[in-house]
Amino acid sequence: MMGRVSGSAEFSPGLVRSSAPKEIMKRLPFRKMDKVLLFAALALGVFGVLMIFSATRADNPSTYYLKKQLMFLMVAMLVMFLGAAFDYRRIMPYSKIIYAVTLLLLLVVLFFPAIGGAHRWINLGFFPVQPSEIAKVVVILVMATFIADRHMEMGSNKEFLQAVCIAAGMMFFIFLEPDLGVTLSVFAIMIGMLLVGGARLKQMAVLMGGTVVIVAAAIGLKLLKAYQITRLLVFINPDMDPLHSGYNLMQSKIAIGSGQLVGKGLFNGTQTNLKFIPEHHTDFIFSVVGEELGFIGGVILLALFALLLWRALKIAVTARDSFGTMIATGIVVMFFFQILVNIGMTMGIMPITGVPLPFMSYGGSSLIVNFFCVGLLLNIGMRRFPQGT
Repeated sequence: MMGRVSGSAEFSPGLVRSSAPKEIMKRLPFRKMDKVLLFAALALGVFGVLMIFSATRADNPSTYYLKKQLMFLMVAMLVMFLGAAFDYRRIMPYSKIIYAVTLLLLLVVLFFPAIGGAHRWINLGFFPVQPSEIAKVVVILVMATFIADRHMEMGSNKEFLQAVCIAAGMMFFIFLEPDLGVTLSVFAIMIGMLLVGGARLKQMAVLMGGTVVIVAAAIGLKLLKAYQITRLLVFINPDMDPLHSGYNLMQSKIAIGSGQLVGKGLFNGTQTNLKFIPEHHTDFIFSVVGEELGFIGGVILLALFALLLWRALKIAVTARDSFGTMIATGIVVMFFFQILVNIGMTMGIMPITGVPLPFMSYGGSSLIVNFFCVGLLLNIGMRRFPQGT
């Protein structure tokens, strides 16, 4: 009798109503979501929309880029939560298929009409897809699978070479577009993941030596486009062509310097509004931040990036398995490289390579990929403890 009474009490409607939501929330990993990481990503996304509007409000219509970036942001947020919802370990069995499909996209894009001299976009009518942006996260996922299967040990040179070939295959097709910025991003991702994944210093030294030889051969055989070589020369000597190749860099430095401590005020940037800075809503968006919000605005932006990278690094260190560690490592390297190169090139301390500033530069593919990567980080962070703990 006592057992039956106890059983009836346990399943009474009142208790079901009060305890069921708690049980559901206990089983869902979303309650363990890294709220600091989420805040940093969302703050950067909103910051980017604001600065893009400020950079393009003199255009006609003034809200064209604002509306599109807001739409991209909403889609990106949805993709982020989708990226966090499934168990990231389910990706591993499908990594080869994902890799093959991405290579196919990189091949197909070469047959689409060039825009600005490059075959980078597949126009779907309602949304232009940039496969090279997708390729960055695919390289991370496939290399993470390969390294995790070997327990983060590149024991033989054969395994090391196989890991290098995963990234090299993507880099080859991206370089053909041409997209030097994304090619360099994939190379940086590969180096970072190999180092963390157990590659020996001797192997890395041979890789770097081989890279130098390949780059020298590419320049000698004139495989690099003329404008790409000119950008490198302008970096070495910014005054060599101030009215053409060096114009962007010179105007960017003027804009950032004129912002001084507190900037000229939001929407009040003269270099921006008068369109002295080309590509001010894409590659040179940091110039707009420097001019209108000054040193303080730049520090706030860098603080948000630092917050994002710190939480991502923590997730990499505390991940439940080597697969999660390698994914998080690849994402950290990708974000850090892009932030360093983009801000560096606007200030003249890095060559101009067309690398967008994560979450800030205008563009749907880049923004969606960045937020998907944040979703993966949240995913790994939520599942670093056994379910129910």
